[in-house]
Amino acid sequence: MKLTQIVQAAAMIVFVGCSNINPDGVDVTELRPDERGFVAGLGIESQDLVAIAEKMARSLVGIPEIANAQGQPKIVLEPVLNETRFPINKSLFLDRIRVTLSKNAQGKLVFLSRERIDALEKERELKLSGKVTGGENIKANEFQGADFILTGKLSGISSRGTKGQSEYILYNFQLLDPRTSKIVWEDFAEIKKQGKDDAAYR
Repeated sequence: MKLTQIVQAAAMIVFVGCSNINPDGVDVTELRPDERGFVAGLGIESQDLVAIAEKMARSLVGIPEIANAQGQPKIVLEPVLNETRFPINKSLFLDRIRVTLSKNAQGKLVFLSRERIDALEKERELKLSGKVTGGENIKANEFQGADFILTGKLSGISSRGTKGQSEYILYNFQLLDPRTSKIVWEDFAEIKKQGKDDAAYR
């Protein structure tokens, strides 16, 4: 290869490499959701979400009320209470648990979509009014009731000193019987972090 060809090839490599760098000169790195990144703080992060949701799903699917149920228990999700100082989309944990269970429970349970109840009722009324097809197939009280309610709560303890700060978060989840108010299942995870600096969460 001639010297000019080598120079041209090297210039092309440099150009391609530079094209993947943003104008500020900072590379964007793609990470797995369960991997701790270099932009990290003391709060609730994606790796915490993945690990805890997987643990709760494994724990929940093994209880007798689910594993030995006759038919498919119907579950409604209620938003998680966030009592920590960190803002978080409160449906993330339950969404992650629901998807994990749906994938791995092998049809042992069913989730009911109560958060979409307005849209479901609107569609039902359209069918019954004859504005769209399908009303002739609708029977009374077809919206199913829940056998169980899945919910949870995040609680935290914060401390700060001259050497830095510490955050402890307790992740508690419960499966409730709406007929009796009995706690059918309960499990928790806890994570403690400490350091000098904190990330901004939103």
